[in-house]
Amino acid sequence: MTTRRPMAEDLAWVLEPLLELPGVQHALIATGDGLLEGSSPGLDRAAAERVAAMTATLHASARAFTTAFTEVESPRLAQTVVESEQGFAIVVPAGQNTSLAVFAAPDTQLGNIAYQMQVQVAALARAMSAPAREPDAADRP
Repeated sequence: MTTRRPMAEDLAWVLEPLLELPGVQHALIATGDGLLEGSSPGLDRAAAERVAAMTATLHASARAFTTAFTEVESPRLAQTVVESEQGFAIVVPAGQNTSLAVFAAPDTQLGNIAYQMQVQVAALARAMSAPAREPDAADRP
């Protein structure tokens, strides 16, 4: 089930091009504190909420792991990838306090998915920075 927010704030559209890629099974958008913003239709609500929470934890752990190795406080992450027999979990930052996560089959082309994730993050950034639409002159009193 896709979580929907009111019109202009609806972020689930970001997932559609990712879900069309070969091998991509699920995708979601989560806040930095692990709240679900939108998810692919094949992922039930409870699973999507768990993945959103784990996405935040995974990203925080990856930052702490990088800091431990480099002593750089608050490093910027490009992506975090977890590989298992079941496939790949990929998490990328998607703007202020938001992450985009994808789960893909083990035989998938990671480069294609990573590229499309960055395209969707850029589209999301443009959408989030667009000024609010002004009412048409005819609609004004």
